Amino acid sequence: MTQRVAIICGGRSSEHEISCISAGGVLSAIDRSKYEPVLIGISKSGKWFLLPANHSLALSNGVLPTIPENGISVALNADGFIAAGENLNIQIAFPVLHGPYGEDGTIQGLLEIADIPYVGSGVLASAVAMDKSFAKPIFASHGIKTAAGFVARQSQWKAGQAAIQKAADQLGYPVFVKPARGGSSRGTTKVKSAAEFASAINEAFKFDTKALVEQEIRGAEIECAVLEIDGVAKASIVGQIKIDPKYDFYDFEAKYLDGATTIELPAPIDQKLSDEIRAKAVDAFISLGCSGLARVDFFLTPNNEVIINELNTMPGFTATSVFPKMWAATNVTYTEVVSHLLKTAQSRTNGVLGN
Repeated sequence: MTQRVAIICGGRSSEHEISCISAGGVLSAIDRSKYEPVLIGISKSGKWFLLPANHSLALSNGVLPTIPENGISVALNADGFIAAGENLNIQIAFPVLHGPYGEDGTIQGLLEIADIPYVGSGVLASAVAMDKSFAKPIFASHGIKTAAGFVARQSQWKAGQAAIQKAADQLGYPVFVKPARGGSSRGTTKVKSAAEFASAINEAFKFDTKALVEQEIRGAEIECAVLEIDGVAKASIVGQIKIDPKYDFYDFEAKYLDGATTIELPAPIDQKLSDEIRAKAVDAFISLGCSGLARVDFFLTPNNEVIINELNTMPGFTATSVFPKMWAATNVTYTEVVSHLLKTAQSRTNGVLGN
């Protein structure tokens, strides 16, 4: 007997379109002999709709997919997911949502209140991982080195820019300015001089009222995927991100729109360093209390220093995304990854009262 799985995509964040593409990937990979997918979309205004199985969830002719603002409304309450007066009888939720209102603990809390098992980390781990200003000190307390930097709040910037500008100057340029609670590099700027700083921080504030200003780390970008298998967090082989030189850094266009990014698997680094990064990826996963999956991003400096950049609790999930690619290179297929996640969703406890 198959189990009904709500694949939830779209959402109110700036990563709406990427979420749709990720959901298309999950739909293509889910084992239909065990699971019956039900596609639920959240529009950019926050409305929930039941989508037809053939709803376009792919990048087409350079146009990113979105969720429409009309259709068959879906509600979620203590009885479960309801559409057109009918209970959808959802047994597991797979919120393939990136960024605020999906990866930050909000929908996780809603699903816990509705008592529906769901894929991925719980409320606290999701919220902490989303807010890099909280995740960084936790990583540091577990012996995982982070980039030097500071937090700048929009209210502080409006009150007086001089102190924040001075702090950035003291870090030394280039610096990176990014939303504290963002993703897909939206709102992130590489700042090469003091003259560029004000523009960059105002760009970050378009996505969050809190920004991170961090010293540039020169080195290779190394990524590792973590997946819970039978209750144990496992690390994939590590990969190195290769970016077209025309890009200053791994920004949104390089990640999703230009085809300018590749990943070398396994990363061309010493095995000892690879093992160290894999161990730190699992440590980072455990330190935040994550569940299910995560992609952990690191820098490897020329003197072989491993520095964590961030942990994503719901990374990009298309067949060509880094997370599935790393597991494919570790001999775990895309379909097997999805099955492990759905199995874990039913067996672990996110909240204090259980799923």
